[in-house]
Amino acid sequence: MQPTITVITLMTDDLEQAVSFYRDGLGLPTKGIVGDVNTDTQVAFFNLNDNLKLAIWPRRSLANQLGITPKGSGHMLSHNVTRQEQIDELASAAEQAGAELLKSPHWQPWGCYGAYFKDPDGHLWEITYNPAVDG
Repeated sequence: MQPTITVITLMTDDLEQAVSFYRDGLGLPTKGIVGDVNTDTQVAFFNLNDNLKLAIWPRRSLANQLGITPKGSGHMLSHNVTRQEQIDELASAAEQAGAELLKSPHWQPWGCYGAYFKDPDGHLWEITYNPAVDG
């Protein structure tokens, strides 16, 4: 399997201000804020190049999703895979290699199957499978 980083996630304390900065200030294309504030799924995606996206999540929402304390500057790298079973395999391999599994493989409210972990240095990672995208 070829590792593919497809999303760089940054955390923010003010999603509307961050969207304005990246959209209006830097000119990055976006559909704006999507998701539901009541389920901690609000996020804004910006197309960068090829298949790379920038995601901006409210710090508290992402921390709630991952079960961590929202503090400091935050980022997360996302690795998309082409088959659902790869999520289970990668989550297990990461844990065996020393990662702390924050959220076991599960179906997410937005329709993807994924898991979250912290690497041994504390960096956040998401591994995700989107059935709406052909591998």
